[in-house]
Amino acid sequence: MSEQSDRLKWWKEARFGLFVHWGIYSVPAGIWQGKPVPSLGEWIMYNGKIPIAEYEKLAGQFNPVKFYAREWVDIARRAGMKYIVITAKHHDGFAMYDSACSDYDIVDATPYGHDVMADLADACREAGLKLCFYYSQSQDWHAPGGAGHWEEQEGRGWWDPAVVPERFARYLEEKARPQVRELLTQYGPIGLIWFDTPVCITREQSLQLRDLVHELQPDCLVSGRVGNDVGDYGSLGDNQIPPGPLEGQWETPATMNDTWGFKSDDHNWKSTRDLLYLLVDLTSKGVNYLLNVGPTSEGLIPQPSVDRLLEIGRWMDVNSEAIYGTEPNPWPYEFEWGRVTTRPGKLFLLLYDWLPEFSLCGLRNRVTGAHLLAAPEVAAEVTQEHDAAADSHVLRLGLPAEAADPLVSVVVVEFEGELDVDPCLAQQPSGLVCLPAYLAEIQQSGASELSIGRSGVVAGWKEPGPSLTWGFKLSRPGEFGVRVILGSGGHGQAPAAGHTVKVTVAGETVSGKLAGEEAVNTPRAQYFPETASALGTLRIGAAGAHELRLEAEEVNPEAPQGLSIAGIELVREE
Repeated sequence: MSEQSDRLKWWKEARFGLFVHWGIYSVPAGIWQGKPVPSLGEWIMYNGKIPIAEYEKLAGQFNPVKFYAREWVDIARRAGMKYIVITAKHHDGFAMYDSACSDYDIVDATPYGHDVMADLADACREAGLKLCFYYSQSQDWHAPGGAGHWEEQEGRGWWDPAVVPERFARYLEEKARPQVRELLTQYGPIGLIWFDTPVCITREQSLQLRDLVHELQPDCLVSGRVGNDVGDYGSLGDNQIPPGPLEGQWETPATMNDTWGFKSDDHNWKSTRDLLYLLVDLTSKGVNYLLNVGPTSEGLIPQPSVDRLLEIGRWMDVNSEAIYGTEPNPWPYEFEWGRVTTRPGKLFLLLYDWLPEFSLCGLRNRVTGAHLLAAPEVAAEVTQEHDAAADSHVLRLGLPAEAADPLVSVVVVEFEGELDVDPCLAQQPSGLVCLPAYLAEIQQSGASELSIGRSGVVAGWKEPGPSLTWGFKLSRPGEFGVRVILGSGGHGQAPAAGHTVKVTVAGETVSGKLAGEEAVNTPRAQYFPETASALGTLRIGAAGAHELRLEAEEVNPEAPQGLSIAGIELVREE
């Protein structure tokens, strides 16, 4: 554990990295035989059902004469990124470096004939960034024995159980392990090996890969996608945003548009605002943000990607103290106005919405001062209130009328002693009460076994009987609209509605059917969809501590995931 902690030190400090998906799949750029191939650019061989012999010809067209390693690294550095993870071999089996294990690589099979990884290693060393390699250890559509190999699988999916264990073991020994060894012995110190899609790999095989990495470079990290929970840190799903802080060390790989590898017809770019919000959000939850670019076959990072990275970098130039090396939000829940990170003696309030009259519940420490991170000379007026009877602590800040930054403004709050916060859910400044599922107490009953994973969504609720309860503190009582949020069962899966539920709080009850009539529009819900249903209105007449209980009266039997609760909102009506 001590060795693992030492390895992770630089990575935890970094918080922000660049992912690069680059390979011969950038030549067709999502188009095959004149027709767009749906889904991800780097999956064109698989989704387009392209035979090996046809796909191999793309190598002869790959000639990235506009690639300049120092330019790529400089873009990452100016964005505030501290490490670069690049695809040394993706699922198509093509090596983007000079491999002695196979001639199917950038040096031997392309007219370019040059090892781009050697250039990147030199450029990263000069700029002080960590170079890291992505390596698809299980899927290999080109090599016999690899998961998804077309000839072996006869065109069936890589998830098909027909993977032959003996052939797969031979593939690991003859290609995967030797190539990992090459990557760790040819390019100097490597920050981490980013394995992916373990598929059929056994725990023993995952351990052998992890141990090989640590044997060759003891300081090199192994990503969680090596499989079987044996990595140095955990990898969330693609574009997965957790609803709250996670235990342990985690990273989210994320796209700027809808693909990883370059697609000429994908122009669905996220705004700089959304990308910056995600950086702030993930940092506040202790999760690293690995943001992807997909260069063209000429070796150019698309200009929309460059523009967004440099805009983030300008924000980081001023505000990176609130990102690098910080600890996550000490409160177990999100705030509607923004996010929180910490350092010893400091809270960083990262405000999406500027509030000249700002209030924060639950900070028990004595505050000694507050100021804008962008302008330390601009001090905030500080008032602290404590109601002993209600066990309520409120920090009020008087801030300038204008925001310090049009995207995210940072206020630094300095306090005395060890950080001490009230973890109980509290009403937000607008009057909203958010009750996320991952903070609910589960009462098990009947055959259903409810659970809440790192997605924060209740799973296993297939029939009435179990219930969820939340405790929360109310400062402004009144009439509240009750909204129930249904969460996704998986990437791109819309939650099934049609359930009937009952909510009870402060002696009042409201019930109804969850129609899922409103799509929740948040970065998290973009890839893991959520829907909201208005259940009705109830009155909470007194301030103080309350308990809310959610029960199922009927669970839609046609819903494969059952009743997937992401949370409840109590919306105060003025």
